[in-house]
This record gives sequence, structure tokens and C-alpha cells, in this order.
Amino acid sequence: MSRVVMNACMLSVLAVAGLAACGGDRGDATQLTTTDELAELSALPWDSVVTRARGTRVTWRMWRGDPAINAFIDGWVAEQLRERYEITLAAVEGQGAELVNQFVLEREAGRGRGTASLVWINGETFSQMRAESLLAGPWAGTLPNSRFVDSASPIIARDFEQDPAGFESPWGAVQFALIYDTVRTPEPPRTINELADWIRAHPGRFTHDQSFTGVTFLKLLMYARGGGVETFAGGFTEERYARGRSAVFGWLDSVRGNFWRGGETYPPDVAAMHRLFANAEIDFSMSNNQHDVLNKVRQGVLPPTARALLLRDGTIANAHYLGIPFNAPNAAGAMVVADFLLSPEAQLRKLDPDVWADGTVLDVSRLSAEWRGRFTALEQATVGIPGDSLRRYARPEVAPTYHERLQTDWRAWVRGEAR
Repeated sequence: MSRVVMNACMLSVLAVAGLAACGGDRGDATQLTTTDELAELSALPWDSVVTRARGTRVTWRMWRGDPAINAFIDGWVAEQLRERYEITLAAVEGQGAELVNQFVLEREAGRGRGTASLVWINGETFSQMRAESLLAGPWAGTLPNSRFVDSASPIIARDFEQDPAGFESPWGAVQFALIYDTVRTPEPPRTINELADWIRAHPGRFTHDQSFTGVTFLKLLMYARGGGVETFAGGFTEERYARGRSAVFGWLDSVRGNFWRGGETYPPDVAAMHRLFANAEIDFSMSNNQHDVLNKVRQGVLPPTARALLLRDGTIANAHYLGIPFNAPNAAGAMVVADFLLSPEAQLRKLDPDVWADGTVLDVSRLSAEWRGRFTALEQATVGIPGDSLRRYARPEVAPTYHERLQTDWRAWVRGEAR
């Protein structure tokens, strides 16, 4: 059995749930492998791909943890796909290890076509799915709207130092930021060292979550205290990781007693952190999306005086992507959905703080004058972190093993186990 397979009973439950939720994708090429089908589709005129996709169902396994994102996908995106292509979009939960294990189970069960045609992935999950041969491709470069992608951006062109190689299509770009209240904390700390001093001076008012965002904060510490991102670039090594880990846990050891609840417990996710922040139980929240605060303020989730904060040590930026599983039942439909999500219209829509405030992966200079004007107008109307500041402090992701190991070692550290 594969190294990523979980307990058989749990996987069986996941498989049944996946089939019940995702069944119904309808592709035309049932005898071909998905990779063969993608090669065939990529050789066709795009109108022919759209014709194959018309009237089908696309099941998309994705993170479902944010109501704003869910509303964008289930509402506007699904409606546009239905009206333009007669595609029925079904977005269902699926991320990380659970997502990988679902497809491993399907492969080992010998099932021909699987339960989903599209997946939302990046970094760690992309690495695992590629290692397990769970993604079909290449295909992303054949999408008509891929010509607008900002391929010169190192954040978009590399996924945690990995070449997407056409096996995933970018569709959003974000940057880590702390969130503070300008009334409660009018002079916030600006560096990791200043943050440590602030935490010691304000016991119980800072924490981080246990999920992807919290681990990203740990990597930010690793960069800042371990010699900069250059120290860890170029692939994972045990020696470099050992130095980085020592730097991270040395900083945490110096402040943990002053964390919320004495550092004995941590919020499960960013949504829980936002609630603590909104209730004034802590003075900082955080997000992997620098503009998330704008969206949450407009939704009334966060107070109107909440703002994003970039630490001058640098903050981690990355992109998120779409992949097509090795056993996708509707490759044509998946390609059409991925292409639509790269369209200027969809990219501008999700950039709107009233919708999602998710960053674009497009090089706006490649768009028509009309679309350039629309993006410029939205940026000028949005009170957020200026683009030049984001670029100045942006730091790329390093190899996904650093993320995996930090997450595992942090959990051991919280339990008081030897590192």
C-alpha cells in the first residue's frame, strides 16, 4: 500500500461519501486514460473542447472553509458556467491529506473513473499528488486564457519551488499578513523581534492557529530567524532544516508563556482566530490573504478599524492552483472551468473585496485597455496594502518538506515532546 494511505476503514467511509457527493460527472472518452484524453483535447480547437464540455457536470473538490469563497463558487461561478456552457458545477469538500488519500484509494480499488474532475491544490498537496502519480497532464498551457498569466512572477511560476509543468493551472495569488486593530493597537510591531517584545509586554493577547496559516507563520519565523529565505532555497536538506527548526523553536520558547492561554491550546483555524480577534480576546489575527481583512470587514466579521500588517522581515507569498486527477471523469469540463477561472472577468470578480479579495494571477499589462482600466479602477477604490509594498516584502515558498516537517515538529513541541 502507498505511504499516504490512511486507515482502511476511514478511507472506505471517505470513498462512499465521495461517490455519493461527486458522482454524476459525464465525460465522453471513457476508454482513454485521463492523460490520453487531455492530450487529445489539447490537440483540438478550443471550440471543440467546449462542445465536449457542454451539458456536463464537473465535480470540484476544494477547501470549503470560507463562506465568501463558497458564495463566489456556488453562486456567481456556477451560474456563469451554467449560462455560458450548460456546465453544472458541484463544489465539494476535499483538501490536503484527505484529498490525496481519496485518490490513492480510488487507484488501488481499480476503479476506472473517479469521483472528481477538478481539485484545488498547491504546494504540499501538489507534491504528494505528483509523487503518487495522481494528477493527469500536462494540460494547463493549452487553455486560451493562460496567455494572460503572469508567467514572469516567481510566486506564480513555481509552486513551493516546484515546476507546475502544465499539471496545474494557477488561479489566485496571496500573501501572508497579520491583522490588527488600529484603535486597540495604534503602533503595532513591525518586525519579528518587535513582535516578541510586544507579546511579552501584552501577555495572553497573541496566538496563531493550527492550520496552514499557522504553519506559514512558523515558516516566516524560520526565514527571519534562520538567515533569510535564501538559506532554505534550492530544495530540502536536513542540515538546513535543523538550523531553521532551532531558530523557530528558540523564538517560540522565548514567548510561549505569554501566548493566549499560556500557549497550551491554539485556535483550530483562521476563522476561529478571527472570532477571537473580533471579540477582543486577542489583538492580532492573521491570514494567508493580505486582502482578507477587507473582505471580512465588509462582511462585518471583523471590526471596521481592522487592517493588514506586513512584517518588514518579509512575508510569504504563494499561488493556488487547479489540477485534474488521473481518473477525472470529465476532463473537457474541467479544462473549461479552469479556463473560465483565468478569464479577466472571473479574476476581477474574485479580486473585489465585496466578493473575496483574492489576488489575480494575470499580468494585467497583457489585457485589453478596457480590462486594464477595470483592474486599475478596482485597485484605486480598494483601501489595502499598496502593490509596491507587497512586492517589496514578498518572499517565495521553499520546498514543501519544510512545511510538512515544521507542522509535525510544532505539534510535538506543543505536547512537550523532545525535538
